[in-house]
Amino acid sequence: MTRKAIIGVCGDSNPPPNDIRLQMAERLGRKLIDSGYRIITGGLGGIMEAASKGARSSKNHQNGDIIGILPGFEPEDANEYVDVPIATGLDHVRNQIVANSDALVAMGGGAGTLSEIAFGWMLKRLIIAYEVRGWSGKLANTRIDERIRYENIKDDRIYGVKTEDEVIEILDDLLPLYIKRRHGVRNRNVKR
Repeated sequence: MTRKAIIGVCGDSNPPPNDIRLQMAERLGRKLIDSGYRIITGGLGGIMEAASKGARSSKNHQNGDIIGILPGFEPEDANEYVDVPIATGLDHVRNQIVANSDALVAMGGGAGTLSEIAFGWMLKRLIIAYEVRGWSGKLANTRIDERIRYENIKDDRIYGVKTEDEVIEILDDLLPLYIKRRHGVRNRNVKR
């Protein structure tokens, strides 16, 4: 890959103010940019804002490294740390765009995060899930279903982690293996 990989970060949009996951997301965002990645989020608050704040604080941050895919029509709805706000007007459907990043990191989360994880699975993305309260913790180290997404990755799953260092280790080791892109739903009974 000659461009910087874009890593999706998803999770709770409205956690309590002192939630430890906000600190974890901020460290994650900083570490991703420190390690040469870009981030893409839903562009709003909570985990998305904390990861964006951390990314902005990286000594390696460059304008354009923090992308926000907004559910509404107003770019101004993005949190203050987003470099590139993309107002989609797609509401929750925008979760599929975030999930189609080069890899997806989930931290906690409710139904929106669950949809991003499910989309990421269907889109054959590398998925990393923090072992914390929420859907990421429930799905860490599991498979969404039994489909074989990659013949050459026998242990393909949602990879559970506890720290940002583990996220970077998995990205550095496995991202080059997760290269397939989905080409849409097809009738599998029709020969092409």
